[in-house]
Amino acid sequence: MSPIVDTLPPTFNRLAWSNLAAQSAEQIALAAAPIVAVLLLGVGEGQTGLLQTALTLPFLLFAIPAGLLADRASRRLLMAGAEALRALALIGILASIWLGLLTLPLLAGLGFAAVCGTVVYSVAAPALVPQLVTPQLLPAANARIELARTIAFASGPALGGALVGWVGAAPAFGFAAALSAIAVVLLSGLAEPARAPAPRRHSLQEVREGAAFVMHHALLRPVFVTQFIFNTASFLLLAVFVPYAVHRLGLTATGVGVVLGMYGVGMVIGALVATRVMRRLAFGIVIGLGPVTGFVGAGVMALTTVVPIPLLAGLAFFLLGVGPILWVISTTTLRQSVTPPRLLGRVSAINIMSYAARPLGSALGAVVGGFYGAEACLYLALAIFGAQAVVILLSPAVTLDRQPEMVADDGKALRAC
Repeated sequence: MSPIVDTLPPTFNRLAWSNLAAQSAEQIALAAAPIVAVLLLGVGEGQTGLLQTALTLPFLLFAIPAGLLADRASRRLLMAGAEALRALALIGILASIWLGLLTLPLLAGLGFAAVCGTVVYSVAAPALVPQLVTPQLLPAANARIELARTIAFASGPALGGALVGWVGAAPAFGFAAALSAIAVVLLSGLAEPARAPAPRRHSLQEVREGAAFVMHHALLRPVFVTQFIFNTASFLLLAVFVPYAVHRLGLTATGVGVVLGMYGVGMVIGALVATRVMRRLAFGIVIGLGPVTGFVGAGVMALTTVVPIPLLAGLAFFLLGVGPILWVISTTTLRQSVTPPRLLGRVSAINIMSYAARPLGSALGAVVGGFYGAEACLYLALAIFGAQAVVILLSPAVTLDRQPEMVADDGKALRAC
């Protein structure tokens, strides 16, 4: 394998900067919403679980339509429109706080609209990346995209918690809206290469084609299943963590933001070393690292029920970030390599459908947390994290020595390395 040269074109770098702004906006808003719900509206575990359900449901409802659009229309314009929608929704939350009109249903509804923008952006971006870089640069490009996202994960929760704790809830949502507007500006100046017009067929037939490709693919199917289970466990944990951290670990709003920010710190470190790790380890080993590390992180979080100190919670979120980011980079590269370009939007959408597990996890948090408490949720999350590690370790994906050759629309392979 020839060495990967991390010289990425300016057009791609513009996409990476827009991704940083968009992901920062998302993370600040997602961190601020449950903190505001608990501290300003006085809700408990069950209601925060319902809020998280509303904030994750768009991944189930709109991923497939977004994938169809991403294969038919300009991916750049779709992403710009998505960020504009998010900005408007966040401005609505800001205005409702200033006017004293904020309620939990209104927060959930506007948050739902903002996450619809997230879904469209998340589906279109991975399909756009292979248009902007060569096959040899895909791992470096995906690492750069994930580095931007992980910086947002590192700073967004801490900044969202700090803004709510220091100057109130409205500035957090106002700052997030401004970041989304910056992303729109960056995307508007991005030069997207022209694509051959896709033949128009019935939408259901196109959806079936994308789903069949993923579900019948020996490598992509276990990746999808693992990601679905991982998202269930992650959002079960997140649904109850804020009230658990406030009531059991004694954290303030700022403290909650700092602990959640350790997830992003782990992701930043993982993204920084990802290209080097992928050069030195077999491709399949890198794929397996994330699910195993996630299981270990869930075990550390469960330990806080016995030793209730914030340091362990921070370590747990760090582990949940550092390993799974290697998973995201390696599996995104795998997906882009083995998928024909004409299917990338729909295959990205099917992958995003694994996020449909997020409302499932949040709903589990609402039910189990409401009836049995947050501690029971942490133990259940540990068991589910164990299941996802088993699925990927038994799959052929972990046996890959290197990045697969890229597949073209005509069925021919293009060497990636």
